[in-house]
Amino acid sequence: MAMDYATLKKGGFMRQKQKNHFSLRLSVVGGQVSTEQLAAITEVAEKYGHGYIHLTSRQGIEIPFIRLEDIDEVKEALACGGATPGVCGPRVRTITACQGSAVCPNGCIETEELAKELNDRYFGKELPHKFKFGITGCQNNCLKAEENDLGIKGGVRVSWIQDKCISCGLCVKQCREGAISIEDGKITIDAEKCNYCGRCAFACPTDAYDTVPGYLISFGGLFGNQINKGTLIVPFVEDKETLFAICDAALKFFEDNAKSGERFKFTIDRIGKDKLDDVIWEAYNRKNK
Repeated sequence: MAMDYATLKKGGFMRQKQKNHFSLRLSVVGGQVSTEQLAAITEVAEKYGHGYIHLTSRQGIEIPFIRLEDIDEVKEALACGGATPGVCGPRVRTITACQGSAVCPNGCIETEELAKELNDRYFGKELPHKFKFGITGCQNNCLKAEENDLGIKGGVRVSWIQDKCISCGLCVKQCREGAISIEDGKITIDAEKCNYCGRCAFACPTDAYDTVPGYLISFGGLFGNQINKGTLIVPFVEDKETLFAICDAALKFFEDNAKSGERFKFTIDRIGKDKLDDVIWEAYNRKNK
């Protein structure tokens, strides 16, 4: 009977150079792995692999040297520890994320929760080619959001509270974009220069800034045989409902227009970025009437 390698790959088992051996890619959401999962992964790597794991460039874990005849036992052993195989091939891949505002002092958004929501919504969705989401919590951009087919970068919209301000000027010094100025004790924020980093608000000793967290969304990133920086289309998005509507629209555009084996960036180039712009703006305006 012929081996269905496509089905195995869909389930995270990638063929190795060695005959009848596979490197198993596990499902990791937002870079978070529990100690229970780690214990199960370690046990499987020792019993069925070569006693080590490989950490991928996208926060993934792979267990090399899984034998064909052990695949069912491996999946069962992993499941006992709450670990599951990931996916490969033409579908939505692992949702990557930094630690965000839950841990990082620079974080503008809660990334782990968002990664789980995106994973529940899209992970494994069948598409003409692979599609990658990446979430980074702030302008430090540790997860390099613009390298992904759809990148999400956290930010905060700030507004000055005059009554709380002591005119110390610390926010002016912290702003790397030159977007804040102070004159006669009054703060002015240049919205055209502001990049939503939130450094002004985080540095303020008297909480003289109101902050609204949100998302900057980039489209068409690529980092492989060819490199392309994803670009923004819509302005700062302040709510998840709008974010998800935009993500839905981008995936639908890709699903409807891409050729088999064509990455999102090349679909955009072939169909026309203006066509994608129309679709994304329609989703944005539908939620922001």
